[in-house]
Amino acid sequence: MKIGIISERLNRPLTGVGTYTQHLIKELSKICSKNEIYLVDYSDYKLFEDLNKIIIASWIKYLPMKSYCWHLYSQFKLSNNNHDLDIIHSPENASLFVKLKDQKKIITTYDLIPKFYPDTIDHITLFRFKYLFPRTLKTADKIIAISNSTKKDLIDYFNIPEGKIKVILLAADEKFKPLNKDETEEIKRRYNLNFPFILYVGNLAKHKNIPALIKAFYKITKKGISHKLVITGKRGCKYKEIFETIDKLNLQDDVMFTGYVSDEDLPALYNAAELFVYPSLYEGFGLPPLEAMACGTPVITSNTSSLPEVVGDAGIMVDPHDVDELADTMYDVLTNDGLKEDLIKKGLERAKMFSWEKCALETLKVYKELYSGGEE
Repeated sequence: MKIGIISERLNRPLTGVGTYTQHLIKELSKICSKNEIYLVDYSDYKLFEDLNKIIIASWIKYLPMKSYCWHLYSQFKLSNNNHDLDIIHSPENASLFVKLKDQKKIITTYDLIPKFYPDTIDHITLFRFKYLFPRTLKTADKIIAISNSTKKDLIDYFNIPEGKIKVILLAADEKFKPLNKDETEEIKRRYNLNFPFILYVGNLAKHKNIPALIKAFYKITKKGISHKLVITGKRGCKYKEIFETIDKLNLQDDVMFTGYVSDEDLPALYNAAELFVYPSLYEGFGLPPLEAMACGTPVITSNTSSLPEVVGDAGIMVDPHDVDELADTMYDVLTNDGLKEDLIKKGLERAKMFSWEKCALETLKVYKELYSGGEE
């Protein structure tokens, strides 16, 4: 069995899809023989040097919007199956929309954010979701959904047969774990965070509900909480309300923005935080709460979409639209040492239930079922 995995995302800064792609390939390379996995890309980068590579249109890296151009070009090359692949797995929602000739096609679907929050998405991504994503779903032999919530959305909004979808959960990297005090103090010095703080990790996008977090934070400062709020991540669409809320509440000295934080720094940042809060309105999975739990940081998150699947009873879930409930819960955790310790203990145990090895094993099972033509 020859498995082609489209690895183009590894050429970009690692966020959701790239993180998934990297961990999946890393774990599959441990359980598959070397001649089974082929990475399909336009660049022969040094990562995964020991794996086979299928380089298509290396010249495309010199073009503007090279990622979009390559996905459009490469799928027509792949559809002819000149590389004799049995399985092609695309980790992106709408990057492989053609019907393949002899290969089985698998796609991974993360969320339906363009469906629910179209005004937070750029025009190209919205076009792909509206016109290419439905065709991608239709022509796929199997769809991997990263949560039961995403599976339900696919069934409800695209009428995908339930048997065509396999739910395979994600995991936190092994580097997300409790660290010693020296490591946490070093990261605090580097980011000038020499004070107790509440942490948010994720893009500054509308559906992340950050203005509600800021309003809740304002309420607890009025009750005597002296922590600051630290917000990490790149600016997304419709982010201006975040800064307008800060100005309106006069929190310029109490809300800190770090910008994008590398995966190397994130574990120590989670460890340094007194509390992690993630009041997102919608998530396909929601890795940050799981990463925070794995680091031993108490978690408050939303009771919506996939987040209950991730957090379970190891974190506190609130209505993300209820600022008062969010503020009261934040205050309770920060002022109740027993509650805090209970959340830390439960979070560490909960995080152990997820692993990238398990994700890879379940994905390999999907490959084998398609290759053999039925269930094992």
